[in-house]
Amino acid sequence: MVTIENQYFSIPQICMSGQCFRLDPVSGDTYELIASDRYLRIKVEEGAPSGAAYGVEGRKGGTERTVLYCSSEEYESFWKRYFDLDTSYEEYLAGIDPKDEYLRTAAWFGSGIRILRQDVWEMIITFILSQQNNIPRIKGLIQAVSGKYGQKMETADGKLYDAFPTPEQLADASEEELRALKLGYRSRYICGTARMIADGEVKLDELKNMDYPEARAELMKFPGIGGKVADCICLFALHQMDAFPVDTHIQKVLDTRYGGKFPFEKYKGCAGVMQQYIFYYDLKGNIEKA
Repeated sequence: MVTIENQYFSIPQICMSGQCFRLDPVSGDTYELIASDRYLRIKVEEGAPSGAAYGVEGRKGGTERTVLYCSSEEYESFWKRYFDLDTSYEEYLAGIDPKDEYLRTAAWFGSGIRILRQDVWEMIITFILSQQNNIPRIKGLIQAVSGKYGQKMETADGKLYDAFPTPEQLADASEEELRALKLGYRSRYICGTARMIADGEVKLDELKNMDYPEARAELMKFPGIGGKVADCICLFALHQMDAFPVDTHIQKVLDTRYGGKFPFEKYKGCAGVMQQYIFYYDLKGNIEKA
């Protein structure tokens, strides 16, 4: 068991930020996360923020405590990097233009969000599935695919779960089988992408060594991946922090607050973090103000 006290780390906020679809609340303050073939139980203590605990000048309240039910060895070798806990998000907050009241408010509202370092293969399939879908349906499709094609796993205390399928496992699936899982037109994209990777036509390890424009262009060679999906993969898997996915939520804010264009020149190396603050605030801010 590992306990983390960091006021800029909120599992509830990350859960609702649209970057991870296998992180779910299970009871009270307990969450479970499946990352590829790993399972993690998480407990949030002392009122981790949902947004209302923040003001423009920062948090009102004490330090948050997050308990990860894993060994210290597994935490150091995997989860610490996965949650990007070596990065100072306080510095990102401090670098926001003081004249941009909207972004400052959005950032403090969602200041427990971090950009996860997720598996690139899993994110490729996840964000192909995300197209023209809502979050609950995306979660359902990912579970359906994992349940049919992923390896059956069991934790030390007997918890059963489904690992995310490998490229080879999905490459054996037919389009008809995937359509039976309600993947619709995305089935063709999943089949084509899985086979390209399983056959070695595209090597995922090479993507990790590319810069953002190169990785984005390479990802768009896969069937069904356009600019927005490529940006999601770049940000949430490859940790390309200049990636800035634009969906309807983000475009609405850009149009109403920034004349249609985000000031990227002010946020080089952290534009993706600002995207998450904006997305979360647009999604949750008005609800919590009501």
